Amino acid sequence: MRTRWSAQAWFALVLVVMVVVLLLSTLAAVMVLRHTTEVSNRLSDVISPARIQAERVRSALVDQETGVRGYLLTGQEDFLRPYVSGQAAERAAAQEVRRLAPGTPPLRELGEVERLSAQWRAQYAEPQIAVVRRKGPDTVPASATEASRRAFDGLRAALDAQDAAWQSMRDDSRADLASARTLRNVSLLGLVAFFLLTIIALAVLLRLVVFRPLERLRTASRRVTAGDFNHHIDTGGPADVEELAADIEAMRRRIVTELEETRQSRELLARQAEELRRSNGELEQFAYVASHDLQEPLRKVASFTQMLEQRYGDQLDDRAKQYIGFAVDGAKRMQKLINELLTFSRIGRVNAEESPVRLGETVEAAVRNLSARIEDTGGRVEVDELPEVTGDRTQLVMLWQNLIGNALKFRRPDREPVVRVEAERVDAEWRLTVSDNGIGIEPRFAEKIFLIFQRLHNRDAYEGTGIGLALCRKIVAYHGGRIELDTGYSDGSRFVIHLPAGADPGPVTEPAPVSAGAETETETEAAPAEAAAPAVREA
Repeated sequence: MRTRWSAQAWFALVLVVMVVVLLLSTLAAVMVLRHTTEVSNRLSDVISPARIQAERVRSALVDQETGVRGYLLTGQEDFLRPYVSGQAAERAAAQEVRRLAPGTPPLRELGEVERLSAQWRAQYAEPQIAVVRRKGPDTVPASATEASRRAFDGLRAALDAQDAAWQSMRDDSRADLASARTLRNVSLLGLVAFFLLTIIALAVLLRLVVFRPLERLRTASRRVTAGDFNHHIDTGGPADVEELAADIEAMRRRIVTELEETRQSRELLARQAEELRRSNGELEQFAYVASHDLQEPLRKVASFTQMLEQRYGDQLDDRAKQYIGFAVDGAKRMQKLINELLTFSRIGRVNAEESPVRLGETVEAAVRNLSARIEDTGGRVEVDELPEVTGDRTQLVMLWQNLIGNALKFRRPDREPVVRVEAERVDAEWRLTVSDNGIGIEPRFAEKIFLIFQRLHNRDAYEGTGIGLALCRKIVAYHGGRIELDTGYSDGSRFVIHLPAGADPGPVTEPAPVSAGAETETETEAAPAEAAAPAVREA
């Protein structure tokens, strides 16, 4: 089985090839530049200075010959100074030439020059100088002078041969330098071309081996993303790209499976929703029956029982009258319980119209509905600035009416009840509190009090059915919030309501007037009278 390379392996191979090409190119460039530098340095640092020193050798020999000739004609010792200094200059220049260009061909010519110059001095210059010193100026025979001239001409020929050798060596070096520069330029251009070709070849390789499979994978993924969930994803390419394609293909299959399950779930939910609508319709019909047909027999029981007491009251003893009172009270409580159950069931389903509601106005409405009880208890309701929220006004009035009414019901006998409603903005929600100075609630009942039909006191101690706080929790939950008991509050009880707030805090209402039972009119939009009775302390 052929093993495919991964994209990472291909990229590593490309990097290695590029590094190798770069190193080889650098090495070749260094070698070419080094050769060019060597040729240039030989021309500038060896040949040119050596030629200069060779010219100094010529100048020194000419000075020697000129000094000897002047001394032979005049006999003055001053003319011998160029002769003496020329010898020293000749030796220094020859030594410098050998130092600068050891082993070069012109050194052979330099040796010939030195041999001939030494021979000229030994055979002609020195003997003639000695003759002049003995006999005086112009005493050297003409034949001897002519022989000296011919000997020096031979030395001149050797100097010319030396110059020719240096010129030939310089020409060869210049030709070598030009060839090296040409080789350098050609090599650099070739390396650049090779490097570009390598990059192009590697780019094409990456395109064929890596990028094209990735492009196919992207195209296939976009088709699936666009909704073609039946499109099979198989792009080939490197091992890791192929594995990625396999993972995406597995994800596609999982999505198809999930979509099929979702479709089936939607169909099931649609059937259940239809069944729920039918059931709700039946519940609505039951609510109608409960509010009319079930209450009619109860009213008859209470009415005829009271008529029985009125007509035959003188024939009944006290126990019979007590039984009649029990029957009437039971019928009335059953009517009240039915009404409250209907109210509880209709929260969020019937007459729920969401609109901007000023909470201060709903508290005022609840206080007007409770004005008689406030007057009887001598209580006081203090309302802070309250915000505007989105919700159902009737339900919110019912909420405040239950909370404030329960606070008035469960008051302390030794103090007048005081209820305070406050609000504050906390991040993205409003924190509303309803505090009282009543008998309070133990923290262990913080959850039980919100359960329907749960009571903490006997019916003889406090009236009610135990549905009030359950109704409050349902109203708050319908408005997207939550209600809880503040277990850390000890001076009575405090309920905390959290309602969502908009991005802008918005204006708040002016505080509602403090109520002490002065108003007696009834708010027509408020909760039914039957819903005002449930007490806070009932669980």
